[in-house]
Amino acid sequence: MNYYTDNKVLRHYLSHPLMQRIVEMQENGYTQAAKFNYAPVDFAEAIEGYEQVLNLVGELCAEVIAPNAMAVEEDGPKLKSGRVEYAPATEKNLDIFRKAGLMGISLPREYGGLNFPRTIFILIEDVVTRADAAFGNLWGLQDCAETIHNFGSDEQRDRYLPRISSGETMSMDLTEPDAGSDLQSVRLKATYSEQDGCWYLDGVKRFITNGDSDVHLVLARSEEGSVDGRGLSLFIVEKSCGGVHTRRIENKMGIHGSPTCEIVFNHARAELCGSRRMGLIKYVMSLMNGARLGIATQSVGLAQAAYSEALEYAGSRKQFGKEIVKFPAVYDMLNTMKARLDAARSLLYETARNVDMAGQFSNLSRQRNLTPEERNESKIFAKKADALTPLVKGIASEIANQNAYDCVQVHGGSGYMRDYVCERLYRDARITSIYEGTTQLQVVAAIRYATSGYYAQLLDEYLSVEIPDSIKPLFERVKRLSDSYKLAVEKVQSLGCQESLDFLSRRIYEMAAYTIMAALLIGDTASNEELFASSLCSFVALAESLVAGHTAYIENYTPEILGIIKDNIK
Repeated sequence: MNYYTDNKVLRHYLSHPLMQRIVEMQENGYTQAAKFNYAPVDFAEAIEGYEQVLNLVGELCAEVIAPNAMAVEEDGPKLKSGRVEYAPATEKNLDIFRKAGLMGISLPREYGGLNFPRTIFILIEDVVTRADAAFGNLWGLQDCAETIHNFGSDEQRDRYLPRISSGETMSMDLTEPDAGSDLQSVRLKATYSEQDGCWYLDGVKRFITNGDSDVHLVLARSEEGSVDGRGLSLFIVEKSCGGVHTRRIENKMGIHGSPTCEIVFNHARAELCGSRRMGLIKYVMSLMNGARLGIATQSVGLAQAAYSEALEYAGSRKQFGKEIVKFPAVYDMLNTMKARLDAARSLLYETARNVDMAGQFSNLSRQRNLTPEERNESKIFAKKADALTPLVKGIASEIANQNAYDCVQVHGGSGYMRDYVCERLYRDARITSIYEGTTQLQVVAAIRYATSGYYAQLLDEYLSVEIPDSIKPLFERVKRLSDSYKLAVEKVQSLGCQESLDFLSRRIYEMAAYTIMAALLIGDTASNEELFASSLCSFVALAESLVAGHTAYIENYTPEILGIIKDNIK
């Protein structure tokens, strides 16, 4: 079995027209082949290399990571003398991925990495998190090294990045007991010692994924007397230097293989990453956007796992003399799960490509001055990435939760038992709509792109593709969805009330997400009807139902309703 080759949809995303440009920029015009004998000489060779790694990851995930998940779940990490010990099966998983050279996927070759574009990293993470979302957390945190690569000094890159490529683990230490979503309230103190020529950190961090990592990225208050984000800087702390220990491992609902820790910094030696006072304003914002894309990918991986488990069970479980997959109530549910999954994946890879291109231009700008045309393109891709990231993080995580719920339902009473994978998926999925910014915070981040008309602009762009006659009726239905969405935004804006806008923003957000996903599925289906036509047909109907419901609510809304709602909360 292979989790890459058994899912033909994944290969589709390698063939997107923008991939040629992404890969060419990642490979510096394929000039790296002169220095590294394993670097590709052209696009075809690059894709062949990506496929080889994806095949390897798919096999390892199906044959090792997924079968180990139950043991990881049962054993879990343990805390001993302030240090975390992974479950034996987790150690085995990490060891296999280290030996396979899969711990520096996106880092440059000069640091021991594979120099893969972000979109390929996301493809691999999609496969990994289907096998075990908890292991996906541990493996995926290597992405934190991008922060050191982008903002650290040359000396820091030379010192840390090869170690991450060889398999050392990372964490991003942001949250505190009194600073969850409000990171401007971070209090952990950073003090510079003139005598020692270094920084020291003192304080507590909480809810830190893989908190006992080898290398920590820590947000701390470096400016004495400051009270907001302008007083925060980002620091690198090595576990081996001492002064940092784990106080506890949280007793969580799910993702048991990934330790979530409370960490105490007791005069821990640290070094500044980048410039002072830019920790939250620049570096953590970049880090969080990457993390949110990672959770969106984890959500899609979980949604895929839930669908695959439900489909397999429904095909083998018999009731009343036939497999339950043949009952309309069951195959309707499976069809809906698949449609949501394919729609979320379309949005995920559209976001990944734009994040990739924005990153390519950012890297290029550090090598030379961009031309006016390049600066303009850079802004276009960056704006798309910023607009789509909160959309995909919020919606994909909600879809993961719904697919996991439906997976349990397909299993019936068996789904409630811990003997079945779906019970773990149900618990694992729940965190995706909470960490790295709740769905409610994604709405706050995204709503300005709705009110400014930017999502409407994207819809016009996505619906400008040439389509075959066979899907024109569905195309016209999506165009009507787009019109309904635009009218809903106009209605909300016409209220002239900020509190009403805030109250209705979740509905506008969901309408934008579902309509954009439908439009993206139109494009995917136009290029590969065999893979996507069925999901397009089903998802358009789902989107129509959601948009119609939200439209009716908005059309009948008056500001007086807010008073009624507030009075009802007692």
